[in-house]
Amino acid sequence: MDLLLLTFGFVCVIAGILGSFLPVLPGPILGWIGILLLYYTTAVPANFSVLGISLLITIVISILDYIIPARGTKEFGGSSYGVWGTTIGLVIGIITPIPLGFIIGPFVGAFIGELLYNSKDLQRAFKAATGSFIGFLASTFMKFALSMLYLGVFIWIVWRHKSELF
Repeated sequence: MDLLLLTFGFVCVIAGILGSFLPVLPGPILGWIGILLLYYTTAVPANFSVLGISLLITIVISILDYIIPARGTKEFGGSSYGVWGTTIGLVIGIITPIPLGFIIGPFVGAFIGELLYNSKDLQRAFKAATGSFIGFLASTFMKFALSMLYLGVFIWIVWRHKSELF
């Protein structure tokens, strides 16, 4: 059973890293669940301070994930059309075979969204798309950094208890 929990935990942590970029997967939450599953093994004693602090960080980052892109868009004069365009552009950028589509897609999506909002002001649309894109990058970087940290914590815990796990 421990190996099954260890495997599922590792899959969750890896899915959490992927979820840093994919909007359909809650990256940091999956990473935290991976660590939680590791603590459910009989070989790893529960450490509620690690679980509690990491859960608090996960909740804060998950909330900021919604606030930062919207705030970036608003700071640069954008609308909710730009925020939606960023998300739709990300999904399209990921599924199309364009090199660096996950970076180009959000910017183009935000720009098109802002043009749909006001097609007469190209400069404002470009500025708002830039703000939305910067917010997206900041949010993605935070989620990725936390997910990589969770991978490191997971490996560290497994390494410390490798004789009991294997």
